[in-house]
Amino acid sequence: MTLTELANPSRFLAFANRALPWLGGMTVIAFAFGLDMAMNAPNDYQQGATVKIMYLHVPSAWLGMLGWALMSVAALGTLVWRHPLADVAAKAAAPIGAAFTLLCLVTGSLWGRPEWGTYWVWDARLTSELVLFLLYLGVIALWRTVEDPSRAARAAAILTLVGAIDLPIIKFSVDWWNTLHQGSSVFRLGGSTIYPTILIPLLVMALAFTLLFATLHLAAMRNEILRRRVRTFRLMQASAAS
Repeated sequence: MTLTELANPSRFLAFANRALPWLGGMTVIAFAFGLDMAMNAPNDYQQGATVKIMYLHVPSAWLGMLGWALMSVAALGTLVWRHPLADVAAKAAAPIGAAFTLLCLVTGSLWGRPEWGTYWVWDARLTSELVLFLLYLGVIALWRTVEDPSRAARAAAILTLVGAIDLPIIKFSVDWWNTLHQGSSVFRLGGSTIYPTILIPLLVMALAFTLLFATLHLAAMRNEILRRRVRTFRLMQASAAS
C-alpha cells in the first residue's frame, strides 16, 4: 500500500487495524529480550550499575528527537504537499515525543547526580533538550487552543519547522561547546566506543523503544481520525437541527 493510498482515512484505518496487533506483539518481544539483556549486562568499570540508566536514557533521547523530525516532515506535508493526514500524524506524534523527551530529562538527571554531583547543569546539551520539551508543550497547547483544525494545523506546522532548528543544536552541542555531557559514543566515524556487551543490549532496547513509538503513534493517529469523524458527525447533526 502506497502513501497515496494511505491518504484515504478509511484505508488508513484499515491498515492501522491490521498493523497494530503485529506492532504490539513485536514491541513486547523486543522489550522482553532488551530488558533481559540490559539486566544481565555487566556494570561499567567507572560508573558501576549506574550505567544501566543508559538503556532508558539514550533511546528516549533518540526518540524525542525522532518525534520532532517526524513532525517536521508532517509539517511540510501540511504546508507544501497538502497531505490529508499530515496534520493528523503531527498532532499524534507531539504527546508521544514530549513523553520520551521528559523521560530523557528525568533519567539524565538521575544519571548525572552520581556522575556529575548534581541533577542539573545549564550546559548546551541539557538546555537544548529542555528547549525541545518546551517546544513540544507549545505545539500541544497550540493544538488545544485553536478550535479550527485547519488553522491549528497550519500554526502548529509553522512552529514545528521553526523548532526544528533545535535538533542539530542538540546533536552537535557537545562538539560546538564545552559541556559536561559526553560526546557521541554509539554512531561515530571511527566506530562505537562502547564495549559490545553493553552496546548490543542498548541497540536492542533502542529497537524496542522505536517499535513502542511506532505502535503508540499509529494508534494515536487512528484515534485522531475517529475523533474527527465524530466531530464532523456532531456538527452535521447540529446543523440539521438548526
